[in-house]
Amino acid sequence: MSNQESTMNRWWVVFGAIVIQLCLGSIYAWSVFTPKLVEAGWTKGMTQGVFAAGLASFAIFMVMAGRLMPKMGPRKLAMMGGAILGLGYILGGLLGGTDFWPLFLFVGVIGGAGIGFAYVVPIAVGMRWFPDKKGLITGLAVAGFGFGATLWVKLAGAWGELIAQNGISETFIIYGVIFLVAVIFGGFFMVFPPEGWTPVGWTAEKAAAASGGKKPTKDLDSHDMLQTREFYMIFFTFICGAGAGLMSIGLMKLFPMKALTSTGMDVAAASAIAGTAMAIFFSLANGIGRIAWGTISDTLGRKRSIIIMMATQGVIVILFQWMASSEYLLYLGATLIGFNFGGNFALFPTITADTFGTKYIGQNYGWVFLAYGVGGILGPIMGGKLGDMQNFPLAFTICGILCLVAAGLISTVKPLKQKA
Repeated sequence: MSNQESTMNRWWVVFGAIVIQLCLGSIYAWSVFTPKLVEAGWTKGMTQGVFAAGLASFAIFMVMAGRLMPKMGPRKLAMMGGAILGLGYILGGLLGGTDFWPLFLFVGVIGGAGIGFAYVVPIAVGMRWFPDKKGLITGLAVAGFGFGATLWVKLAGAWGELIAQNGISETFIIYGVIFLVAVIFGGFFMVFPPEGWTPVGWTAEKAAAASGGKKPTKDLDSHDMLQTREFYMIFFTFICGAGAGLMSIGLMKLFPMKALTSTGMDVAAASAIAGTAMAIFFSLANGIGRIAWGTISDTLGRKRSIIIMMATQGVIVILFQWMASSEYLLYLGATLIGFNFGGNFALFPTITADTFGTKYIGQNYGWVFLAYGVGGILGPIMGGKLGDMQNFPLAFTICGILCLVAAGLISTVKPLKQKA
């Protein structure tokens, strides 16, 4: 079946996806709360514990979302995720305050679960509507996730001064209400195209040629995918890319402040510069990188794009320990790390679809995305512990080396040859 006038304009799916992902990107705004929580008596390890809990919950519930989507449909699943995310933040504000365990449970675990349920929906729906532009559209669909961090950091800080005027608890409540309403609204646009629908002039052979791969002769479900070598190579590479980026996010406020003040800069100026590095340079580059790497991969192919992205990320992360003590080098480092980190979320869904097919992408990418949860535990926790030991540079060195190793491993992945 070719494109039909009776179907909705497929670009509405992109609009709904961006609205949803702007809210889901709130998890990256966690660092805006950490200075106040440290003032309230939290250790750096505790602040990273909530962040890590959210990331792990996000990844685990995303696997469940892939299985629920065929039963519930993408619209209901996205709306459910928005409701859970919103309620998690509202309850965290009402019952948590600055207490560790309530925030760990409501903002970390429950908020992360809501993100996990909703996150896979725009990716799966977007790939069905845009088989001719999988890289670009996946990048657009998840770009809001990266840009969302800028929005929520700035509203809590310089733009809206929500934390200064209302405190942490009320800020969580305000955010929870916004997330609940906005994600449910965006969920209205999350519907699959009619069975057999394709864009005018598109063929699977053209898409395979554009991505530099071969179209699978059949779609593999999760059971079959988990028995392939390709899955584990992709999985490990994603762990390294996610771990390095998430460790950097967790320390993007604390480490540059320490590095800048060690040069004689006063704390207020160092805090402002570090906040700008995270909220502007890292976050904007994170969103742009999703679109740019998705577009690049439609031309270069997914594997080649991942090799370039991981290799450059490894070098920059290692160099960042010296770049952070200079304002402009800090901005450059934050930009490059954010740009490459954002690329993970455009390239790994598409290499999963190219390798194992699009029919079960909701299930399959959920399993691949568990790597994000593993990286989200190992990277930030390691960064927090080494930070408490005053050894931030070692954390960046370890993550950088792992990215370089991963670039070599992903280069060994061969196109999957499936039996008809």
